[in-house]
Amino acid sequence: MRHERTPLTHRAVLSIAVPVMLSNVSTPLIGVVDTAVVGHYPTPAYIGAVAVGALIFTFVFWGFGFLRMGTTGLTAQALGARDHPELAAGLVRALLIAGAAGAGLILLQWPIREVAFAWIGASPQVEGLARGYFDVRIWSAPAALANYALLGWFIGLGRTDIGLVLQLVLNLTNMALDVLFVIGLGWDVRGVALGTLLAEYVAACVGVVIALRHLGHLGVGWQLQRVLARDRVRRAFTVNGDIMIRSLALSAVFFWFMARGARQGDVTLAANSILIQFIGVAAYFLDGLAFAAEALVGRAVGAGERAALTEAIRLTTVWAAAIALVLSAIFALAGPTLIDLLSVDASARGAARAFLPWAAVAPLLGVWAFQLDGIFIGATRTRDMRNAMLLSLGIFLGAWWLLEPLGNHGLWAAFYVHYGARIATLAYYYPGLLRSVPAPLGMGGHHG
Repeated sequence: MRHERTPLTHRAVLSIAVPVMLSNVSTPLIGVVDTAVVGHYPTPAYIGAVAVGALIFTFVFWGFGFLRMGTTGLTAQALGARDHPELAAGLVRALLIAGAAGAGLILLQWPIREVAFAWIGASPQVEGLARGYFDVRIWSAPAALANYALLGWFIGLGRTDIGLVLQLVLNLTNMALDVLFVIGLGWDVRGVALGTLLAEYVAACVGVVIALRHLGHLGVGWQLQRVLARDRVRRAFTVNGDIMIRSLALSAVFFWFMARGARQGDVTLAANSILIQFIGVAAYFLDGLAFAAEALVGRAVGAGERAALTEAIRLTTVWAAAIALVLSAIFALAGPTLIDLLSVDASARGAARAFLPWAAVAPLLGVWAFQLDGIFIGATRTRDMRNAMLLSLGIFLGAWWLLEPLGNHGLWAAFYVHYGARIATLAYYYPGLLRSVPAPLGMGGHHG
């Protein structure tokens, strides 16, 4: 492995970013396919039910998003420091946490379900359908969290080609099973949930096999003593705990957004569900560059090279800004056609068109938040990320309270305020991140 000495050029950045973008863009396509297959039922309640069910798992699972983000940062830094035994130990550590956390979610499914549906307050028809979705998909928890850990590990290594394979296995299997179960067998939202469950386990098995083969090629094994080393475990839990709090705060924003939309009726919920798919597609494209920033920034921090750090930030951000412009233009021009593809219900289509400008412009602001996230994750400046996101959540809720009289337009405006708060708070901590890495070139310790 000599990735840490690869000259940092536009080509080097794209060699990491492009496979990540290709794999990531297939992830929101799951939501697009889910919405499309149930969108052909003659009521918007089916779209709303899948959106509500998926939202709950986004909130719950991304509380454990540290298994992706923390693993990427720690792995990239171990690679930069040429600590190959820690590459193996870090993966095993992350998979053990994933298995334990997934089992815990299954055991706690009743209170999770009841609290979630009491909070959302969807219509009886939507809630009844969404409960069926939840009862099936909750059993995917161990595999879903293991896939986070595996993806983060491969991104941290800079092996985004393997990450692409894993994501395509997961997402293409999921989409194919959705079509089979819903359109072929008529299993409505339960078929969507079952397709996701089976795809998660298939991908996790494939990922573990590939990881073991990769470690074998590196000539690196793992030892339980190294996996459980007190200082390593403490650092992992500190990083992961901060990211968990940060991820829950971010998920709370989306949860609140969809929940308040649901309280405005099934048509508004369906419209917001359609437009959130646009934002999901944009986010996963832009996350491709943010993930590249994670890997390259982490590698520079592990090696103690500020010049490499600043160059990684500059090159990835230039590409991210360009992609954001393209995405916003596509949504503005093709948005009405895309809405029609996602729903046959006239009321849902009309409402989605009314709020389309909010979704179309979102990439132009969101790109800066995503890039800063990637930079801070790679540097494992997780305490700063935690504090910034908690403050941003509070600002979002305050903005929503002030803008609530404007209805769904006010809800979307508060969403934009949240983006702005994320950018401002992380920008405040950014100079400290730069100072944590020594300016002279040379090998250094971990400065995350």
